[in-house]
Amino acid sequence: MDEAFYADWKKEFLKAQLNAMNREREMDKCAELIEQDYTLIGSTAIEDKLQEDVGDTISFIRKATIKLWVLTGDKIETAINIGFSCKLLDQEMEILIVDEERTR
Repeated sequence: MDEAFYADWKKEFLKAQLNAMNREREMDKCAELIEQDYTLIGSTAIEDKLQEDVGDTISFIRKATIKLWVLTGDKIETAINIGFSCKLLDQEMEILIVDEERTR
């Protein structure tokens, strides 16, 4: 795969990851674009499950206009995905990322 194709695909994939309404469908579309003509040697995945009612609880807190901040050691992409999953983040928000590594 050439760099230009990958760069274009990555932009679409990152956009799909942030899509709160149709994230799974949009990510599947991106996967279909890139997952062609490969031989799968092996794979593994771990999914962190949210505790029951976390999303509803955070949504309730936000509706009460209580400010929430999150500090995490997770990768940025993981933190954003979890933020959307638990209803801490939504498409209307401006997401500011403070990352010492990216500012060097």
